[in-house]
Amino acid sequence: MIVVYSKNSVPIRLTDERWEHIVRRHPEMMGQEDKVQETLAEPETILEGDTGELMAVRFYSQTPLTRKHLVVVYKEISKTDGFAATAYFTREPSTRRRVLWKP
Repeated sequence: MIVVYSKNSVPIRLTDERWEHIVRRHPEMMGQEDKVQETLAEPETILEGDTGELMAVRFYSQTPLTRKHLVVVYKEISKTDGFAATAYFTREPSTRRRVLWKP
């Protein structure tokens, strides 16, 4: 299990079970654990999810799929606990979602 602190200083758990789910659904994520950790810890944008989750977004000029944004969906359950739900690469982050944080 990996623990990364979100922008709100909440520890976010990335369990082995969740990582297996991510790479099963998104095989291009294999070997991208460092990018997932970096995106959670130092996002360029945080978007609002549909049901209370947060979406950390960061652009990478080099990925297994060329230039892409990485989106890590996570939930902050309390000030001392949270978990990552999924992660995936996308050409552009959704413009319909509300921006919660941007530097």
